[in-house]
Amino acid sequence: MDAEPIRVLIVDDHPMFRDGLRLVLEAEPTVDLVAEADDGLAAIALAGDHQPDVVVMDLNLPGCHGIEATRQIVAASPHIGVLVLTMFDDDGSVFAALRAGARGYLLKGAGQREVVRAVQAVASGQVIFGPAIARQMQHFFAAPAPVASAFPTLTPREHEVLDLVASGHSNPEIARVLGVSGKTIRNHVSNLFTKLQVADRAQAIIRARAAGLGGDSGSPGPP
Repeated sequence: MDAEPIRVLIVDDHPMFRDGLRLVLEAEPTVDLVAEADDGLAAIALAGDHQPDVVVMDLNLPGCHGIEATRQIVAASPHIGVLVLTMFDDDGSVFAALRAGARGYLLKGAGQREVVRAVQAVASGQVIFGPAIARQMQHFFAAPAPVASAFPTLTPREHEVLDLVASGHSNPEIARVLGVSGKTIRNHVSNLFTKLQVADRAQAIIRARAAGLGGDSGSPGPP
């Protein structure tokens, strides 16, 4: 008896990319494309209605960020596997997606067969990363992590925010990556300044990078 096809929901707000992805998946006999969404709120509703095996999820979505959409979909239906397919390759986005419950993470630009194999892997319960993300994670976990001892008073979420600040992300970018409001991030940043005993964002970045946080340098945004 042939295996049941993998039921897939596509979530992406770019029509041209979504059209291309649809053609790739519709050409695969092991896949049954059940629905498409162009924003996070629609993705949550369609996932609830159709109960797909896999959701192929972009992150930068209107209505509800892909991280939050992933969190809500997985919380409501833990059997659904979310495969992130996005342009964002920063550590904050990758780990936020995994914490939200994603089982896979690919970058846009991945080959057609790579996307299909990732969908199949996620549907079978595997956790899968594209080659670039796998190398990035290997580097991340191989690097020393003095953060906890350097800043013991920070909460886990404050550590996340500080890492993104040290990487040069602005408050709106951090809010987007973590799937929370700009006001929440402003409050976290204000708490960071108090706990680190610094006067501004530039001083916070210096302290964070000295402790090993942050990736490529970037221009600090306003607190």
